[in-house]
Amino acid sequence: MKLGRSTFRFESNVAISDCFTVVGKKEGQGPLSIYFDMVIEDEYAGQKSWELAEGKLLNIAITKLVQRVGENPDNIDLILSGDLLNQLSSSHFAARDLDIPFIGIYGACSTFALSVGLASIFVDANFAKNVIAATSSHFCSAEKQFRYPLELGTQRPPTSQWTVTGAAAFLIRQEDSFHSPKITHFTIGRILDFGIKDQNNMGAVMAPAAFDTIMRHFSDTKRSFEYYDMIITGDLGYVGRKILDQLFKKEGIKFSYELFDCGILMFDPKTQNTGAGASGCAASACVFGGYLYKLLREKTFERILIVPTGALMSQSTVQLGESIPAIAHALAIEMI
Repeated sequence: MKLGRSTFRFESNVAISDCFTVVGKKEGQGPLSIYFDMVIEDEYAGQKSWELAEGKLLNIAITKLVQRVGENPDNIDLILSGDLLNQLSSSHFAARDLDIPFIGIYGACSTFALSVGLASIFVDANFAKNVIAATSSHFCSAEKQFRYPLELGTQRPPTSQWTVTGAAAFLIRQEDSFHSPKITHFTIGRILDFGIKDQNNMGAVMAPAAFDTIMRHFSDTKRSFEYYDMIITGDLGYVGRKILDQLFKKEGIKFSYELFDCGILMFDPKTQNTGAGASGCAASACVFGGYLYKLLREKTFERILIVPTGALMSQSTVQLGESIPAIAHALAIEMI
């Protein structure tokens, strides 16, 4: 059912039946290390390039998820996946040996919400019974593509964020179980561009999009901050998180608890030298799949709104001096 301009409400029990997360060595040394399903010590993951390594991580996440739930791969109707690389290379590498129908999507670092939201639409409408929503990112492949080759040793500015090396996969299907979190609403964001051209300041680029999507979600659903136990943005990091606070303050909006951010939770900036926090498709996907999903199942939280954000830049647009558009999508996930 469509609510307002931007939100879908799901009529059936669309559940995140299970998930699997795999991360790199640096992520495995962070404050959430005990929550991830697998840590890969080798940044190449046994492959000959970083791009193939990212595809390997994503393939691991998907295949391990299918094994965990004991599902026959032939019963998986569809994979929805995307990443940061040109032409979704990592997702294509991951899926080419799986023999499962595949749709590639792009939402930059918001891809987690986009893939899960679209998977929920397929399942709620009974177009598919079992859909895997997945995404990945890799620090080395992202730096190589969007910024500077690592061999240059280029100094990172204080506003820069550290792309998460990792992948996560989620099985979306209808379930009546009280143990599986349900996706109740999916709010689709709109593209905003405030003229920022610095690819090393993603927090400033994405914060207005997060604000806009949160407010649109509340307008469409007639809900407020008080409805949720937690509202968590994708990867604004410390810079974007501060800007988001200022945007709410400017509108005179006060909330009874602190907003969280996956980009802040992933690393310890004091000991891991990760600048303004984490970014990348795997930031929100792995923080949710590794950490928040478990807290939901334990009933530590029962209602959360997660709002992954994406900076929609490319190599070409940056070189042309174009500003960076941004988007954010929201998922209401509840234990019902």
